[in-house]
Amino acid sequence: MERETTVLIVGAGPAGLATSACLTLKNIPNIVLEREDCCASLWKKRAYDRLKLHLAKQFCELPNMPFPSNAPTYIPRKDFIRYLDDYVSYFNVSPFYNRTVESASFDHSRRSWVVMAKNEVLGTMEKYIAKFLVVATGENSEGYIPQNIPGLDLFNGEVMHSSKYENGKKFEKRKVLVVGSGNSGMEIAFDLSNWGARTSVVVRSPVHVLSEELVKLGMVLLKHLNVGLVDTIVLLLSKLKFGNLSQYGIQTPNKGPFYLKRATGRSPVIDVGTIAKIRAREIDVLPSIKNVHGDNVSFTNGVTESYDAIVFATGYKSTVRKWLKDDGGLFGENGMPNKRNPNHWKGENGLYCAGFARAGLFGISNDAKAISQDISALFKSS
Repeated sequence: MERETTVLIVGAGPAGLATSACLTLKNIPNIVLEREDCCASLWKKRAYDRLKLHLAKQFCELPNMPFPSNAPTYIPRKDFIRYLDDYVSYFNVSPFYNRTVESASFDHSRRSWVVMAKNEVLGTMEKYIAKFLVVATGENSEGYIPQNIPGLDLFNGEVMHSSKYENGKKFEKRKVLVVGSGNSGMEIAFDLSNWGARTSVVVRSPVHVLSEELVKLGMVLLKHLNVGLVDTIVLLLSKLKFGNLSQYGIQTPNKGPFYLKRATGRSPVIDVGTIAKIRAREIDVLPSIKNVHGDNVSFTNGVTESYDAIVFATGYKSTVRKWLKDDGGLFGENGMPNKRNPNHWKGENGLYCAGFARAGLFGISNDAKAISQDISALFKSS
């Protein structure tokens, strides 16, 4: 089977949906390919139950559809899924599901992208031809578990990535180690403790801890003040709220939280109650893992503990390098754009990427609008 279109979008997460909607509003034909059997599969299939958006709703809206005025400031996972489904319906986005893209290359003779995708239901290959290609598979395409931990493959207990974690019910009274101190790791540790698991969390690197209110304050202040001053204000208030966390094994980075978000894409931890449990010694903080032997885990501080399960909240990786050819240097070896936000989204020969800004849903919205505007200008001039 062969199909031709103006724009082909790979990925039906928020980035792909938003880009498709923006193009449709400009009357530009487009097709969305998705390897799963639903849109927003990360949110629907690979997110834990208590997850909610960590930024206020006004920073998480997709283009042309605000959240309802009566929606909570921080949108719960189920409500966000409902919002995405409404978005798909309202803008008539109709992804082709169960399509795994195996290759995408630029045909110079046709001045078009040729994309080969496998229809996982029929087991057949499909060919798509498009003038423009938008990579919207995002930063979180595939769960990442470090493979350099000696003995991990022989661990006696259960090992899982955070994408497989739903809630802590089955871990009640069990001893669980969470590896990773980002927002997912800290919130999963909190959830496990609430379910009665004896919980520890590995904090390998310095990290900022803020409250939801402090993040919202910082986002507002950034509209009026430089990032250095905003960081100074927010960190002072954070220290007043949480105290000195170094005595509990949590070190603070040298640079401020909003500077680091802009420079590296790394977000501060937005506390949901984990810090109170750490201060009360209900959750233990440990440094990097040295090795694993049986059900024993040894750490770089000399401590060895036994565990029933390990949950790796160690993030995701991009898989774009596995299938995209002729990218013209848009992506690096790690599958992320070589250029930093806000100059990351456009490549050569009609190639774009959405959802790689390391700026969450706010960045996704900006990408979708920029890409649709650029394609519209080129489409009308051709």
